[in-house]
Amino acid sequence: MAMNVGYITRETARNLWRNATLTLASVLTIVVSLGLLGAALLTRSAVDNATDRWEEGIEFVVWMNPDATPEQDELIRSTLEQSPAVDSFVYANQAEALEEFKRYFGDQPELLDNVSAADLPPSYRVVPRDPDPRAIDELASTFEDRPGVRDVSSADEIIKEMQRMGDKIGNVALLVAIVVLGIGLLLTLNTIVMAIGSRQREIEVMKLVGATNWFIRIPFILEGVVFGVAGAAGAIGALKLFEEYIINELNSSDTIVLLSGFEVSSAQFSQTALIMLLAGIAVASIGSGVAVTRHLDV
Repeated sequence: MAMNVGYITRETARNLWRNATLTLASVLTIVVSLGLLGAALLTRSAVDNATDRWEEGIEFVVWMNPDATPEQDELIRSTLEQSPAVDSFVYANQAEALEEFKRYFGDQPELLDNVSAADLPPSYRVVPRDPDPRAIDELASTFEDRPGVRDVSSADEIIKEMQRMGDKIGNVALLVAIVVLGIGLLLTLNTIVMAIGSRQREIEVMKLVGATNWFIRIPFILEGVVFGVAGAAGAIGALKLFEEYIINELNSSDTIVLLSGFEVSSAQFSQTALIMLLAGIAVASIGSGVAVTRHLDV
C-alpha cells in the first residue's frame, strides 16, 4: 500500500486529538525539560562571555572606612596616582554608594529607611596595567591593612565565584532537565501506547487489506515527532524571554559592573535553540519508536 501524505497527516491529527490531555501533558513536560536545558546552556555561555571580557581588564576595589580621615583618603589616592602598576581608577563617594545601594535594594523600603550615606563605605575601583591575576593580587595586597582601608576585594575572586556559581546552576538545571526529559519520554511512550490500543481494531483491518508495517507505524511515530517539535518551540519561546528579561537585564545593569558582558550572541542563542530542537525530536522519537516496536504487532 503506497504512502498517502494526506492520510498520514489526518491519522496523526486524530491520534493527537483523541488523547488531548496526555498530548498536552507530554508537550508541556518537554517544554519544561528543554527550557531548563536551554537555560543551563545559555547561562554557561553568558558566564563565559562575561569572564572573557574581564580577563582583559580585571579590577580590584579598595573599600575605605566610612569614617576615614581626609589624610587617609588622600594617601590612598596619591598612592594610586603614583603607582606605575595602576592603569586607571574611579572614586565612588558615599553619596554614590548610597545610590548603588538604593538600586540594589529598591524593593526593600524597610532596609532603605535604616541606611544613610554615612553608613556606607566610599571606594576606589582600580584597573591595573597587568591583567595577570597574580600581579593583580600582589598589587591589591599592598593596600590591605592601610590606615582608613576597610577591605580590598579583587574582581578576579568574584569572577571565579561567578564561574563556580554558573557551573553549579548549569549542572543543577542540566540534571533536572535530564530527569524531566526522561519523564517526557515515558509520557510520550504511554501516549502512543494508548493511541495504539484505541485503534487496535482498525490496525487489524488495515493488516488484512494489505497495509505495510511502515504505513501503519508512521502516523504513531509522527505523533511523537510532533510532541518534540511543539515542546521545543514552546521551550525556545521561553528561552527568548529568559534571554530578554534575565540575561540582558543583568548585562545592562548599571549597578553590577562585573556583569557587563554577561550576554549571549545571536549565534550562541541559535546554536542552543538547535540543540533544544534536536533533543526534543530525539527524545519524543525514541519514546514513540519504543512504543511502536514493543506494542504494535505488525
